[in-house]
Amino acid sequence: MKTITYSITTLKKEDDDLIKQAAHLLYTCFQYNWPEAWPSDEAARVEVETCVKSKDRFVRIAVNAQGEVLGWIGAISLYDGKVYEIHPLCVRADSRKAGIGLSLVKDLEVQVYKKGGLTLYLGTDDESEQTSLSGADLYNDTWDKIKSIKNLNDHPFSFWEKVGFKIVGVVPDANGRGKPDIMMAKSVEKLR
Repeated sequence: MKTITYSITTLKKEDDDLIKQAAHLLYTCFQYNWPEAWPSDEAARVEVETCVKSKDRFVRIAVNAQGEVLGWIGAISLYDGKVYEIHPLCVRADSRKAGIGLSLVKDLEVQVYKKGGLTLYLGTDDESEQTSLSGADLYNDTWDKIKSIKNLNDHPFSFWEKVGFKIVGVVPDANGRGKPDIMMAKSVEKLR
């Protein structure tokens, strides 16, 4: 594992340079698996600004000593603040495998706990046949298929399992026939 020095802080709406960096990071991180989500820096900037300006959202960023955004994680309050959806998590390509993603998730857990949240939740799409759930009929024997899920091509669900999330369901065909969204969640109540 590489060693990179950084700190984690809240991204604020007045932090224009950091917002610009976070937007570019969002754009570049999702180009491989979900290019239509944020097809440009401008589209990604709209998303980041929505995340920092909305009352029911917040963003935490990992920043190095040079003021560069190395990664960021967003959260959306749901169910009257009992559940927070992670949306999104992205880490700069040259900073991966240094524990930044893990640190951002752990930091988010603490922030959600402080806000009175009970659960962190996320959906992790399989649009590119990265798991054994892709192309499967998920309307029959659903839980058997979930229990025997295989990671075929570096799908992020394995990262989420390593940080304590569990698969709690799927949305079959969420992204087109045979392209499910894998729903994962983790309790933050253990911090209480």
